[in-house]
Amino acid sequence: MNVTANSVWNNCLAFIQDNIQSQAFKTWFEPIKPVKLTDNALSIQVPSKFFYEWLEEHYVKLLKVALTKELGESAKLVYVIKMENTYGNREPFTEKIPSSNRSNVGPQELDVPIKSKNPELKNPFVIPGIRNIKIESQLNPNYNFDNFLEGDSNRLARSAGMAVANKPGGTSFNPLLIFGGVGLGKTHLAHAIGVEIKDKYPERTVLYISAEKFTQQYIESVKKNTRNDFIHFYQLIDVLIIDDVQFLSGKSGTQDVFFHVFNHLHQNGKQVILTSDKAPVDMQDVEQRLLSRFKWGLSAELQNPDYETRISILKNKLYRDGVEMPEDIVDYVAKHIKTNIRELEGAIISLIAQSSFNKKEVTLELAQHVVEKFVKNTKREVSIDYIQKVVSDYFEMDVATLQSKTRKRHIVQARQLAMFFAKKFTKASLASIGSQIGKRDHATVLHACKTVDNLAETDKQFRKYIDDLTKKFS
Repeated sequence: MNVTANSVWNNCLAFIQDNIQSQAFKTWFEPIKPVKLTDNALSIQVPSKFFYEWLEEHYVKLLKVALTKELGESAKLVYVIKMENTYGNREPFTEKIPSSNRSNVGPQELDVPIKSKNPELKNPFVIPGIRNIKIESQLNPNYNFDNFLEGDSNRLARSAGMAVANKPGGTSFNPLLIFGGVGLGKTHLAHAIGVEIKDKYPERTVLYISAEKFTQQYIESVKKNTRNDFIHFYQLIDVLIIDDVQFLSGKSGTQDVFFHVFNHLHQNGKQVILTSDKAPVDMQDVEQRLLSRFKWGLSAELQNPDYETRISILKNKLYRDGVEMPEDIVDYVAKHIKTNIRELEGAIISLIAQSSFNKKEVTLELAQHVVEKFVKNTKREVSIDYIQKVVSDYFEMDVATLQSKTRKRHIVQARQLAMFFAKKFTKASLASIGSQIGKRDHATVLHACKTVDNLAETDKQFRKYIDDLTKKFS
């Protein structure tokens, strides 16, 4: 059998994929390219030194096991670091490093100074009539990493955020796009990264702005014929944080100007951080050239917090406010408010308020009363697991059959309906829906939704399926 670098690496990937989460696999292993195989030493190409350091720190044991399975005990791994040529006309930087020999790596500076054509730039944050040269960061210092608690639902996004804060513009996470549903901490994490950078690098210009405010400023600049000043101002920023970037959908002028700003910052080694309620693949009416740039770095999803994380969030909130509360009450709130950190904190604040203002003791009965209000007043999100169970029960099959690879028509239709309702009733990305419904990709989910829409118009029986199931979810 002809053993090649490709065949060895593909076998390693199959083993690795079975042993880590799909998001981590996509982020850390899909970008790797096998280069060559010599004397039991496999050389793999990675896109940056930070990438190599992360692999060595978090996945070296897994890599060792995978490679030993393929090449035996004498197997060796060599990293080839190849930075892509996105910095003007420079040649890509390449360096070879044997596995677990980090002392060979020295810093490689790729920053290019910005030369401004116009030293008297207008700052869109300056209040008219007041001279203010310093650019205020617009950051909220209360949103920091200390009170952004780590859990399975946010570990990747938080770790990437810390990496960016330690080395803005110097990691492969540029841009860093943080996406997820309402109240899961996107804005908090974006601010936390900015606050940490300001603390570590006080000389850097950091700016947080919502996409809506950015759009308003752009429209104002067009009215006043100061569009170039507007662009030049944003090109001076070292770390640009744009919140709710999905707001740019359908606004072609703002997208065009942001495209130029983004390119300039990226090419000059500056850091861009974006938040969105959707993954890039789900953003509609955003130009392809902009979407492709969003995908250059890392897209990290914030998911609903698990039970342990919810408990930690509540206890941390109580500790910060200097309030003690019985364990069974904290447990009750954590078990009944599952979809949203904002609601979780809101419920505990409401309990504290009821207790202190009305001089009431915090009892389980009071907790039930407060939680009931929150649950009633909130349109509760249906989970993908619940959708799969309801659809499976309706078609009298089990969830494993629904998720299986079979192409039998009635099972395929049930699976497509589950994907359709998951897209309709949850905030999950297409990729996330696909991975949870039988490990499919986002294209399969997109196809399923289009098929359901088409069948709803042409097939009366199928229309009845949709109507029946819709009632079960409402």
